[in-house]
Amino acid sequence: MPTHVPNVTFMTRVRDESIGGDNPFKWLPVTSDDLFKGKKVVLFALPGAFTPTCSTSHLPRYEELYDEFKEQGIDEIICLSVNDAFVMYQWGLSQNRKNVYLLPDGSGKFTRQMGALVDKDNVGFGMRSWRYSMLVEDTKITKMFSEESFSDNCPTDPFEVSDADTMLNYLKAR
Repeated sequence: MPTHVPNVTFMTRVRDESIGGDNPFKWLPVTSDDLFKGKKVVLFALPGAFTPTCSTSHLPRYEELYDEFKEQGIDEIICLSVNDAFVMYQWGLSQNRKNVYLLPDGSGKFTRQMGALVDKDNVGFGMRSWRYSMLVEDTKITKMFSEESFSDNCPTDPFEVSDADTMLNYLKAR
């Protein structure tokens, strides 16, 4: 894994009421520097929006503990997935997401440069992110929790160390 976050541009969608109509959104390029420079950020990555563990445990627990992360000096919590901006938006709505920033890595560029891109074709997903969490301070990765058994077509979906409680306990112990 790298020592600093990869320098990429994410294509995001943001609401713009001046557009009008049923879909008042526009494309907004967001860079790694926009997200991480001068900030203390917790990023967790997961295989996919709308998938069971991601939807019932991973995202909801980070959302639930958001205020406790803020008390530890965290500026932002980001959930990254190799999904497009439209999927991430709809997933956020279905999850009643309020605080965690959902970051679409639709092309997988960030995930590839993190060394976390895996083939999950065995479950029909194609290329996705391995499950991990990291603490990023001013673009520097200062702590990483990556699930064991990293491999293409892993027959399991380990979820032991990239969870919100592990990261929060780490922050509290610092």
